[in-house]
Amino acid sequence: MHARARLAAVTMTAILALTACSGGSTVTDTPKDVPAAKSTPKTPASKPAAPKVAKVGDTIALVGAEDGSELDVTVVKVADPAKSSDEFTAPDAGNRWIGVQFQLLNTGTAAYNDSPGNGVKIADSQGQQFTSVFADITAGPSMGSSVTLKPGAKALGWIVFEVPKESKGAVVQFTMDSGFADQTGEWALS
Repeated sequence: MHARARLAAVTMTAILALTACSGGSTVTDTPKDVPAAKSTPKTPASKPAAPKVAKVGDTIALVGAEDGSELDVTVVKVADPAKSSDEFTAPDAGNRWIGVQFQLLNTGTAAYNDSPGNGVKIADSQGQQFTSVFADITAGPSMGSSVTLKPGAKALGWIVFEVPKESKGAVVQFTMDSGFADQTGEWALS
């Protein structure tokens, strides 16, 4: 009987530890510095404006897991389809590449040290999600597989995704800490 009680106690402790560690992930698609809708004496605000959803060209402020870990992430451009920069690599038959150019600006007080490609996903209009692939494209230089930025420093580069030819890219997501931070930024691609 003692073994059962011990097993139950260990199981309950594990469940409580997992519950405590799940900090409640959030997905934000609100661009940084979006002014709040105001009413003026001449134009009263009768209904609130629809919230602006981040799209290509917009910046989202993200926070990492560690104190002082903060980035402004901008989806700068999209190349769809993206073309290989050499004759040796290509998407598999029936697939195409989509390239997304990201700019990362360390706005925190701690150094940013991560592999940005590990924390990105693209989703199509049906909800299928795809992770990044290692590929160099003609649109420009790739984002480094390991990026280290002191506070105030920037990184700019392309991250490539392989998707079926018939998929329509709908959103791209970026999460700090190789995808393990609690906050994810999301940009509409169309």
